[in-house]
Amino acid sequence: MSKSFKRGILGISMVLPSFLVLVLIVVIPIMSSLRESLKNDNGGYDLSNYTYLFTDKLMRSNIIFTLEITIVSSILVLLISYSLAVYMRFNNGFAVRWIRRTYMIPIFIPSVIATYGLIQLLGNHGWMARILYHLGTDSFPRIIFDMKGIILANLWFNIPFTTMLLGSALSGVPDAVIESAKDVGAGRMRIFFRLILPLTFKTLLVALTFVFMGVIGSFTAPFLIGPNAPQMLGVSMEQIFSVFQDRQLAAATAFFTFLLCSFVGYFYIRSMIKEESVRSS
Repeated sequence: MSKSFKRGILGISMVLPSFLVLVLIVVIPIMSSLRESLKNDNGGYDLSNYTYLFTDKLMRSNIIFTLEITIVSSILVLLISYSLAVYMRFNNGFAVRWIRRTYMIPIFIPSVIATYGLIQLLGNHGWMARILYHLGTDSFPRIIFDMKGIILANLWFNIPFTTMLLGSALSGVPDAVIESAKDVGAGRMRIFFRLILPLTFKTLLVALTFVFMGVIGSFTAPFLIGPNAPQMLGVSMEQIFSVFQDRQLAAATAFFTFLLCSFVGYFYIRSMIKEESVRSS
């Protein structure tokens, strides 16, 4: 038996457990959901559940509502997190030390508690409304049980981890490169778009993938502080399955959500393959 063959067997044996776990917890459930989603009331298989998913007015509004919240939340999370990470990377002082000590706190607060905290703070009779009432304001904007409340919850849940992820990438940007660019007269914006952003773009894509998948599949915050209609797909799926007892439509909704996540994952994997091909060439 050759040495290269032994190495190949060793490599396969090391990868095989992870591959089996992936098949058991990801591939098989996805295939099962696809099979369930294709069933009809007559016991056959067709695309009637997907047809209903895209033709029913309420389901279409749920899809649009989910995509709107996911896109807006992802953009805001990346903008705020990247700004915080850049600020902490290239600045010092009391404000930076204070941010570094506190920005990770939301990670250690359970999502249910954090969501109820938002209700107590921003509800129509919450602390913020009471404070504004005593200051002379008669009306308070609707935040809870609205799209704005879900977006705020997504910011709370996703900014800490995204900031940490982007901060790690920014810490790998050499100071010598920044100083050299300054020496030749490059301004802050030019340094950012020509050096910092390209060097951290890969991590930015990773962060976007994580945030997008986390938001589009979220349930706790949309269930507790979201509107009754339209609903995010996670809440809609639970209602279809538990209230209406429609397993096939729930499976179709779940598989469609998986396809949306796969769409984002495809562009991430494609960009990584292109980067590796450029490096190898």
